Amino acid sequence: MTRLWDKGAPLDERVLRYTAGDDHALDNRLVAYDVRASIAHAEMLNARGLLSADDLVAIRDGLNAIAAEHAQGQWQVLLEHEDGQTALESLLTARIGEAGKRVHLGRSRNDQVLTALRLYLRDAIDELEARTTAAAEALDDLAKREGDLALPGYTHMQQAMPSSVALWAGGFATELRDDAAGLAQVKRRVQKSPLGSAAGYGSPNLPIDREETRKRLEFAVIHEPVTAVQLSRGKAEAQLLFEIALVMQDVGRLASDLMLFYTQEFSFVELPDAFTTGSSIMPQKRNPDVFELIRGRTATAQACLLEVMGIVAKLPSGYQRDLQLIKVPLFRGIDVCLDTLAILPAALAGVRFRRDRIHLDPSIHAAAEANELVVKEGIPFREAYRRVGEKLKKK
Repeated sequence: MTRLWDKGAPLDERVLRYTAGDDHALDNRLVAYDVRASIAHAEMLNARGLLSADDLVAIRDGLNAIAAEHAQGQWQVLLEHEDGQTALESLLTARIGEAGKRVHLGRSRNDQVLTALRLYLRDAIDELEARTTAAAEALDDLAKREGDLALPGYTHMQQAMPSSVALWAGGFATELRDDAAGLAQVKRRVQKSPLGSAAGYGSPNLPIDREETRKRLEFAVIHEPVTAVQLSRGKAEAQLLFEIALVMQDVGRLASDLMLFYTQEFSFVELPDAFTTGSSIMPQKRNPDVFELIRGRTATAQACLLEVMGIVAKLPSGYQRDLQLIKVPLFRGIDVCLDTLAILPAALAGVRFRRDRIHLDPSIHAAAEANELVVKEGIPFREAYRRVGEKLKKK
């Protein structure tokens, strides 16, 4: 297969396998976005007199058909293609002839793949935001069901202050909504159109209209100057993975609480059988595997962020092949978070607090008692604190 960069020299297949890596497989999730961007680019070329109307129709129809076939599983990007961009152009040219080769005028694989990636990230952010909000709503539902139940509030793993299911669930729900807002903020970087920046230095002597493709693809602004585009690589991705890490951190802490409450020593909660598994050797046990894996996958999210930042750190300006490696941790981080948020609401729907097992130590009201003394007697809080402390010592 002829590749977009092929200059006629033979290529060792080991080089192809090493340089392509998993890129061909990863690009399967970008095919629909690449097609959309390619059609917008072809329409701009036609508007600028660089592509005939007949060629535009052939390109648009051909790409739409190829995208539909990909969505139906009739073809996949394979190693022999190297990447999704080569696959699309090769399939298009085989289908419509020379017109398929004209769509690449005024762009490079660099701005082509980055445009598709940003279009994909817009949708991924929307889905992450919606699922994070859904997890918060599942906690709202839990608070409505059992919110009036008193719970001990802990500091330093000791009963410290009176709390409730409503306060406990509400705290996590609030933070998840804050995480959803953080995810939405990533769009500031994702909404910059890189299309037309080509390999990072534009397309000299071609009347390319970057504003036309920006509008067609509904980006907020053009990413300019063209030299800024490659410098931006990894920044939106790292920002998204940072926000994902915060989501996973919050749901990981939620899972940690529930697993603690599920121990025999606490027995504050019952977890649904459908979301726990049995032991292979101990008949009496039900294991909170879902919540354990939610907690464990916080490490995956953090590792994905560090990998992206490590790839980009200290790169010189312009495009470098290292940037291709961002896709693996980026997609993995997105998938881990989406999968976690997909299962969490259903798991929370089956959580039940056990009123008969929750007991508050009488000393948990000590701070409230000290505050009451301050109000009643007008004494300094430190004096009230000392008196309550001495009273508790005598018991």
